[in-house]
Amino acid sequence: MPSGASKSPRVAIVGAGSLRGKELKLVLEDRNFPASEMVLLDEPTAAGTLTEAAGEPAFIRALDENSFEGAQIAFFTGSMADAEQNWEAAQRSGATVIDMTGALLAAGKATSWIPSLDSVLLPRPGASAAAKGKGAAMAYSSPSPATIIACTVAAGLAKFSPVRVAIVMNLPVSERDQAGVDELESQTTNLLSFRPIEQTVFDTQVAFNMLAAFGENAKPSLADVRTAVARNVAHCLTGRAAAPAIQIVQAPVFYGCAFNAFAEFAAPVSGEQLAASLLPLGMRVASGDDLTPSNVSVVGEADIHIGRIEPDPSVPSGVWLWGVADNLRLAAVNAVRIAEALVAEPKIQ
Repeated sequence: MPSGASKSPRVAIVGAGSLRGKELKLVLEDRNFPASEMVLLDEPTAAGTLTEAAGEPAFIRALDENSFEGAQIAFFTGSMADAEQNWEAAQRSGATVIDMTGALLAAGKATSWIPSLDSVLLPRPGASAAAKGKGAAMAYSSPSPATIIACTVAAGLAKFSPVRVAIVMNLPVSERDQAGVDELESQTTNLLSFRPIEQTVFDTQVAFNMLAAFGENAKPSLADVRTAVARNVAHCLTGRAAAPAIQIVQAPVFYGCAFNAFAEFAAPVSGEQLAASLLPLGMRVASGDDLTPSNVSVVGEADIHIGRIEPDPSVPSGVWLWGVADNLRLAAVNAVRIAEALVAEPKIQ
């Protein structure tokens, strides 16, 4: 943020009508982010929608060239196309861009940032602390929930030098925004009523089903999602921790990203040692008689919840971790933490 900027910046949220946008607004309010004003922006079809911001009535405005006037921080939470087409306009207006769509990272226009891992990951090779934002205006990428989970698991296990780490992510349909939620709901209702199902988003049956691939007309494909997550994890961890092997599965659930992680070490590592390494990174590890976390139990939680860490019965020094996170809350909190760090350091743009 430019030096001399107000400590209570004007904040713009692009894609305010999306699931990510709505969650981001809630997190900004819940964490009492010091915004002087919150400007809600979206495509013309969503313009005029009545909502609220900081307890006051607010309308979502149509996105145009003048939307970012006076904004110091611009979050992009809607479509990748919106970010690609408007992020430079936000920068020209003096705003620091925080992209949650993945578009700018894929285009090499932003640097990814997971603030909760700053204390355990070394600075990215070739980057100094000053390079995080001094000088030319920077754009930041707040990664997807799957990327945050994979990076956090890898960072937490890194001190034990695992031989290998593999993670299977079970994604909820809300990662496809409201359209994915609506399609799962419609498919479930129609299947129970023995009626034809809608397949606009996934081009296949997702209700009552586990998928390793979508129909051929679904864009992006599940393979595309896996490639993007693996690429982003590698970008975050390169030179700092070994990137895990990643597989993506589409689960028939509305919210919550569940995952299984397998780690093998050269020598045995106790569950207590692993838990002690994971806890400082925003992970809660179950113990004793704690209930195993689920999509339902983590709703509204900012942390990644881990079930009891269990040894593999067949692989010496191998362990399994079952975990779940509220996908929308996890992503929104990470983006807000980026903004909080920028506001706390006036020299960062």
